[in-house]
Amino acid sequence: MPELALRVNGRDVALPIPEAATLLHVLRNDLGLNGPKYGCGLGQCGACTVWVDGVAARSCVIPAHGVAGRSITTLEGLGSRDHWHPVQQAFEDAQAAQCGYCLNGMVMQAAALLARDPHADEGRIRAELSGNLCRCGTHVEILDAVRRAAASMAKGSAS
Repeated sequence: MPELALRVNGRDVALPIPEAATLLHVLRNDLGLNGPKYGCGLGQCGACTVWVDGVAARSCVIPAHGVAGRSITTLEGLGSRDHWHPVQQAFEDAQAAQCGYCLNGMVMQAAALLARDPHADEGRIRAELSGNLCRCGTHVEILDAVRRAAASMAKGSAS
């Protein structure tokens, strides 16, 4: 079995991984990271979203060996219990979760957007999250959370 070397959440890892394994499989099953979820398995729902070199990507459709040597960030690496990322904090403050299954993808996608554009407006936020599915209907709260995070991050970048 070929060895796969990655940098996951700031930590270098090397594991023997089958050629056919997806990044999601490696993250969840081999590294025990439960942030990214298996949703559709087709890259269409967003539950499995992670960052690959800082860019939001659907880990369920990425061959693990295709990202060898790259930097992967999962929800667990976005913030810590002591210092949440502003998007994580905003989701908590806005009570933007019901079942929580979509939360990983929503947070990771929103954080990627706000890293690129901390002044994102409503239209940009909606467009960015349009590929992330929430079956519980908390879209209003999710949008509120992202707007709160954008305001917080824009304020922080202006200081």
